[in-house]
Amino acid sequence: MIGVLSSEWLKTKRTAIRWLTFFMPVVIALCVVAYLAIRSEVTYKFVFEGYFIVWTAIIIPVGISLLSSFIIHEEELAGEFNGFLNTGVSRIKLYLGKFFILIFCMAVSTFISSLIICVGMNIIIPDGGSISLFMMASLLAVIGTLPILSIHLWVSFLWGMGASIGISMGGILMAALIGGTSLGGKIWVFVPWAWPVKMSMFPSIYFQTTLSTAISSGAESQLINALNLTGIGLIIFLVGGIIWFNRWEGRACNE
Repeated sequence: MIGVLSSEWLKTKRTAIRWLTFFMPVVIALCVVAYLAIRSEVTYKFVFEGYFIVWTAIIIPVGISLLSSFIIHEEELAGEFNGFLNTGVSRIKLYLGKFFILIFCMAVSTFISSLIICVGMNIIIPDGGSISLFMMASLLAVIGTLPILSIHLWVSFLWGMGASIGISMGGILMAALIGGTSLGGKIWVFVPWAWPVKMSMFPSIYFQTTLSTAISSGAESQLINALNLTGIGLIIFLVGGIIWFNRWEGRACNE
């Protein structure tokens, strides 16, 4: 498996994938820090909630669609998937190799952006707050993203770049309206694109001035339920994708 992952990472050399992973998060984070520098009376709570809502509701859906599309499109260009599918490596390893590369890229970009914003905020705002809360929210956002990664990987193999990007547009609307507002109510649990939004907001409970035991216990229970949902969604979409991929002979053949 290590050999497969190494091979997958080498394939990203001189592609847009590494730029999206390492460069774009820095640009986005520096833009946010510049905004904070020119705006007065910005609170830690405002920055935390604003950043993670934008990151999970907009950047993540778009980023995942582009990353998965580029990763699969490279294989399509290299002989209509023939070389990729006929390497002699098991289909499960090939599929998981793509999936783990997607996780790595999304996790790295999320943590880079969050760390830069948190450090910049602590410089600009006297009482900038705890870096640990930002890192915890980033981790929860990445965990909530896993089912979406598995969906886009499957779609990118099945239908290609256009379908993956098209789905991300709907994902932005669902994440913003259902995950980022009260409109979602109780239905957000059925919308995978809302999961990273909701999960990244759980650490914001510590911004409340009066944190009762009941509130803390309630938030804990909701977080556990969200983690369970994410695990179930990941199993369904990842296992389903692997089962389908084992029988797949390339998009050109299917068309």
